[in-house]
Amino acid sequence: MVLALLSKYDINFTMNELQIELQNTIEKFRLAKIEPHMEHDDANEHFRMDIFQEMGALGLTGVTTDEKYGGMSLGYQDFCVVLEEIAKSSVSYSVTVSVSSMVQSILQKFGTEKQKQDYLPALASGEEIGSFCLSESHSGSDAAALKTTAKKVKGGYNLNGSKMWITSAGYAKTYIVMARTGGAGAKGVSSFIVRDGMKGFSYGKQEQKMGWRASHTREVVFDNCFVPEENLLASEGEGFKIAMSALDRGRITIGAIAVGLSQRALDEAVKYSLERQQFNQPIFDFQGLQWMMADMSCEIVASRLLVERAAENFDNDKIDTKLSSMAKMKATDTAMKVTTDAVQIHGGVGYTKEYPVERYMRDAKVLQIVEGTNQVQKVVIARELKKEYTR
Repeated sequence: MVLALLSKYDINFTMNELQIELQNTIEKFRLAKIEPHMEHDDANEHFRMDIFQEMGALGLTGVTTDEKYGGMSLGYQDFCVVLEEIAKSSVSYSVTVSVSSMVQSILQKFGTEKQKQDYLPALASGEEIGSFCLSESHSGSDAAALKTTAKKVKGGYNLNGSKMWITSAGYAKTYIVMARTGGAGAKGVSSFIVRDGMKGFSYGKQEQKMGWRASHTREVVFDNCFVPEENLLASEGEGFKIAMSALDRGRITIGAIAVGLSQRALDEAVKYSLERQQFNQPIFDFQGLQWMMADMSCEIVASRLLVERAAENFDNDKIDTKLSSMAKMKATDTAMKVTTDAVQIHGGVGYTKEYPVERYMRDAKVLQIVEGTNQVQKVVIARELKKEYTR
């Protein structure tokens, strides 16, 4: 009962009826379908496609995609509710939904009608997964320095190079790939739709990760991979703009996932502290732990409000890069701190796999790195401040 109240209190005070219904539906689903498997799947790096497809049947894999293509036509405020709730049981599945939805957003915004018809329905329904391919071994934060090439040939392009740290690689069927068609820098980058099974497209090593272990991360390799001209997104030289527009969304969704993870860690910490007895009283009654949990709760609410406002602005076509970066940075830093404190409150058992908080702590770390490291977010925020003060 305590856990249920904790999970619902902070999220529901700004939610509308649709969002409350979404949250309740997902809570029932994750507790019945995801929760029972997470410790096993984390230990064995096992991703369950059937779970993803069941989320698709509930409409969760195409939340922001137009109904015309099989989606729900909802906004990012609604999507944040979805991702936050899934993340309470599994960051891995929440991230898979987030990245696949990012691919859909790219196709919906920049694709031709034929490209939308060809690829969006399977992605929105959860029948297939989408992957986003930007980073390379020598171009992570400096994405404009990417080296994968796309050489124009008769009828299309030959792709050569590789991409690193690609979420869902090997499971995904549709890949949005950034490759160089022109000179150095951002203006030389174009974007392509690449399908699993294309000749010259293969997978490299699967990364052995600290966290997100049920979400597979692999290298993808292009060896004279022929991509038809019709698979070019927008036009040549538009790839970097496409990638950055996707990251504007991704920073908001990663923030929402971080909030869900933080909330679950706090739920577990409070629940444990009310049950664990030391010196003839629950450890919750010790002021030192009370202050820790008060800080945890405050930081979670602050993070959620930032994410909500960034999502609201996005839904209202107010692209606020500074606020999105703030939301991502604050929420993910909070997730790292809150999950670490949750382990501390559990004491010795928190460092073991007997309790799930050690998994939450491992899952939190990479949230500070993906979709632009938090150091990059500070650079973005500072750049936007400079613009504001020098107008």
